[in-house]
Amino acid sequence: MLLAARYVLPVSSPHIEHGAVLVRNDEIIEIGEFDKLREAHPNEEVRDFGLAALMPGFVDLHTHLEFATMRGLVDDLPYSQWKLQLMEREQKFDDRDWEDSALLGALEALQSGITTVADITDTGASARAVAVSGLRAFVYREVATMDKREIDSVMERALSDMAEWRELCDPDRVTVGIAPHSTYACHPELYTRVAQLAVQEGLPVSMHLAGSREEYDFVKYGSSRLAVDFRDLYGGDQLGWLPTGVSPVQYVLQWGLFDVPNLLAVHCTQVDESDIEVLASNDVAVAFCPRCNAKLGMGVLPVREMLQKGIRIGIGTDSPASNNTLDMFDEMRIGLLIQRAVDAHEQFHIARKFVKLATLDAARALQIDDRVGSLEVGKQADIIAVDLSHGHQAPTAYPYSTLVHTANQENVLFTMVAGDVLYDSGSWGSLDATHLLARAEEMRDKLRA
Repeated sequence: MLLAARYVLPVSSPHIEHGAVLVRNDEIIEIGEFDKLREAHPNEEVRDFGLAALMPGFVDLHTHLEFATMRGLVDDLPYSQWKLQLMEREQKFDDRDWEDSALLGALEALQSGITTVADITDTGASARAVAVSGLRAFVYREVATMDKREIDSVMERALSDMAEWRELCDPDRVTVGIAPHSTYACHPELYTRVAQLAVQEGLPVSMHLAGSREEYDFVKYGSSRLAVDFRDLYGGDQLGWLPTGVSPVQYVLQWGLFDVPNLLAVHCTQVDESDIEVLASNDVAVAFCPRCNAKLGMGVLPVREMLQKGIRIGIGTDSPASNNTLDMFDEMRIGLLIQRAVDAHEQFHIARKFVKLATLDAARALQIDDRVGSLEVGKQADIIAVDLSHGHQAPTAYPYSTLVHTANQENVLFTMVAGDVLYDSGSWGSLDATHLLARAEEMRDKLRA
């Protein structure tokens, strides 16, 4: 198939006007000007998207698909209060609810041009959703306990689930990993056990780290809302917490987790220069979730400082429960604007850089940039087409700016993963949108009851 559009954005090289991409099976075979490719391959089927951008699919570096139905449920509370309110409502969901909510998340992801997700789940619903939908994914089994006596059973259940997910999912598209939840929900021995397992079996690991002032105060001073309310949630008064006197990053450093060869830290808004040095020296990748961080008052990721230290950073959406939509265009736009607002005197960030953070850089963070993240010959055909023909987008002087400053998830025309068309102008190949939207209303009524 020959895919054509006004703009082809390889990301790893300059964009091509009136370009095309030749796809066969699951790979990109050739990229160049449409006229030349059409002449060289006269019998190839052509799909011309007109005034649009062909580009690599987005790599969503952090999300929770299973929380799709909880969008807008708790919209006006800061992080710790939001988290506690959400945990109360989670108790109302049964297995079927989690499954359909994750499928709804997959539906939105494909419509938004997301071709790879890095998803943290403890229910397993996200693993089943990516298997059904055809998304490329890293699915991390979440583990959490503050009670040392429970660590063996927590790890046993996690290993069992991970083995089940591997049987369920296509190994060429889905990688299974493990995710210790956060510093306020994990006993330090759990970190050590996760690190030992990950090093031994080569598992990728993801964790929420240094994501809020409440977490920072909990770890360093032992005094925050998390210190009080999470005591009840994770075992009662017998689970004491002694202040460590160090930051969350310095605390985690003590328990071996940074020895993991493929570690992704999520948020990292509450870090200083020494923390950044630790992350850089241990080659820890960071998921940048600008809308979630801003909405929940979590802080701002120091993008410039991290990039200067060589840290691998990519953009993630987090869950619809925290940011309302899986829209990478909004993440790029708001992330860029916030960074310019707080850091313009040091570096004026540009649109093309943020497109790269949402594609190739995010793939680098997951260590899969040899396969996806850019349009290059031999890479997987994970390709999207984005409509740029609307009145509010004309004229399209520079496609990267048009994408970041004027586009949104509704402009995605086409989503392909490994050569398979998974979304095409309002049609999903393997997902029943009508059923899932009806189920969303049922589930919302249950959450409100």
